[in-house]
Order: sequence, then C-alpha cells, then structure tokens
Amino acid sequence: MDDKPSVFLESHNISNMYGGFGQFNYWLIKNLISVDDQFSFTVFAKNKQLIREFLPEAEFKRYHTFHRRELFRIRKKYNLWHSLNQNSKIEPYHDLPYIMTIHDVIFLEEGLMSEIEKQKRIQLLQEKIQRSKAIVYISEYARNSTNKYFTIPESIKEHVIYNGTPPLIKHNLSGVEKPKGLQKPFLFSIGQFMEKKNFHTLIGMLVQLKDFQLVIAGNHNMAYRKIIESEIAKHKLEGEIFFPGKISEQEKQYYFENCRAFVFPSLHEGFGIPPLEAMTYGKPVFLANRTSLPEIGGKEAFYWEHFDPEYMSRVLRDGLQKYDNDPAYPERLKTHAATFNWSQTAEEYLKVYKSVINSK
Repeated sequence: MDDKPSVFLESHNISNMYGGFGQFNYWLIKNLISVDDQFSFTVFAKNKQLIREFLPEAEFKRYHTFHRRELFRIRKKYNLWHSLNQNSKIEPYHDLPYIMTIHDVIFLEEGLMSEIEKQKRIQLLQEKIQRSKAIVYISEYARNSTNKYFTIPESIKEHVIYNGTPPLIKHNLSGVEKPKGLQKPFLFSIGQFMEKKNFHTLIGMLVQLKDFQLVIAGNHNMAYRKIIESEIAKHKLEGEIFFPGKISEQEKQYYFENCRAFVFPSLHEGFGIPPLEAMTYGKPVFLANRTSLPEIGGKEAFYWEHFDPEYMSRVLRDGLQKYDNDPAYPERLKTHAATFNWSQTAEEYLKVYKSVINSK
C-alpha cells in the first residue's frame, strides 16, 4: 500500500449526510475505493465512526478545527491533495499537486451576504483556484458561472464530472409511519429550508390542487420555515402540508415510493441529486428551469419557467396527465437517472488524479 501514490481527500464535510456536500463526499469516496487499487487514500473526518466502512482500504486522519490555521496545517507530503468542495478552509502546509471540486458559486448570485463576507469568500476561492493544478466542476452550469466571476489561469485543467445517482436500495419499511393526517395523494420535496430552495412557492400552487397534500422533508430549524408557515396560514392550508424534518433512508424511500410526484422549485443548484433519486423510482419530476436543473433533469423532467401559482398548478396537472398516458414514462425516467453513475464518476476522477500526478 505504501508504494502506491498517496491521495489526501479533504472530506470533513462527510459529517453532514443530510446536505449535498456530505452526500457527495460519501458516494465519491465509497466508489473511489471500490473501483481503484492504484492509489492509497487518506480520508479526513471528525471521527473514525463516520468512515468505518471505508477502512482498512483507506487510512483515517482526524479533522480538528485548528487544522484551518496555517501553523497547524497538515504537513505530510501527499502525492495529491483533493479539496472536495470549494468552501473548505483546510489547506496543505506544503505546495502539493492539488485539485479542487467546485460545486457552485451561488453565494455571488443569492445576494444574502454582506459585501465584506462576500469579498472574503471571493478571496478564499481565488486563492484555492491559484493553488490548483486542475479543477473539477459538477455541472456545466458550475463551470460557466465560476468562469463568469473568477479568473482561471490557462495552465489549470478544467473538467466537468457529473455526480452519480445514489443506488436504489430497498429497505424494510415496516417501522416507517406516515405523518398523521396524510390521507390524499401527496407531492414530495426534500432539502434544507433555505431561501434558495423556494419551497414557499409550492404553497400557493397547492391552493389550486385541492386533491393533493404536500410533504417537505429536510432540516426545517431555520428562519426560512417562518416564511413557508406564513404562506400556509395565509391560504388556510394547515393540515395539508407536512414537515417531517430530517428523515432516515427508510423514510425517504417511503416518500419516494408513495408520492404522486417530486416537486423541486429551487432557484440555485450546482447539481441536484434529489430529482435523480425520484427518477430512480420512476416518479414524475417537476423542476424550476434554473441553474443546473435543466442540465440534470434533461428532457424527461417537467419545468416551471416562473412561479405564478395557477401556472405552476397547470404545469403539474398537464405533466401528470402526460405521465399517466404514457406507460413507458417511468422506465425512461429510470434510464435517465442511471446515466448518472457514481462508479463512472469515480473513474473520471481517477483519470484526473493520474494526469495531475504524472504532470509533475
């Protein structure tokens, strides 16, 4: 194992499996280890329990917040350092061959930061870009928006490597209980309760859809939930919309299997795994025609061009009718989702690793 080129995976975000970074870290590392026997991987995490399934194939390095400080940066000279997201403040002490995955630069488009905070983020990312030998983007949208706002030196190799779709694993659902009061066909969505997810637009749409209820899963202990709740109160839809919070894989399976459709009006996504997860179940998917979502959803998804409630409900009803009248639609959705494959994603990353190491 010591004779193999060593790769340090800056993966401390794996601790948050309810977020996009955590999911990306987990599935990429799992598949890198599965498909490769040419590299020696070191996985960076808060505790060994988080990465136990990757051991002993990978080595464990414990993450501490003090590693962010220059004096306490990691000093081991790896053959390659991979920063698995653009926001990480963990950097190597030495000048090592370095690649970075950029998921998005949405902070420049949301308008939620103060100018001082924004400039700090810009400086951090530009420094990481300058350090890089190669940059991987998770979508063409991520590449285009990064090049719009940042200077990428010509010497840096740029790649677009799509994320994969998590494999469909059937769990025993005997212990899963649906929310009390969930009695009608329901629409399902999932994500952190942040303004960019645009969940509140689904409330006005539901006013037009009396025969449906709505389930929105995800971390709802955030200020944005109050905006959603005010919409519910305004339209007197208490009892029609359910917030189960963070859900287990078993619960997620239940909602995907039993929902009438998956709805995702997000304004900003670097990629968007949940729509692909819904497609693996053959479910119709309704997305905002924004950022990376058309790129990921492809021609099999249905799209909202804007968020007028009557228009959104019309798109949904028309889409469901088209879906119901086409017996082949579910299989086409599954086929589309399968084109995003984590094994292939890992293979593409390994090619980048080899090219950077061999170019020294």
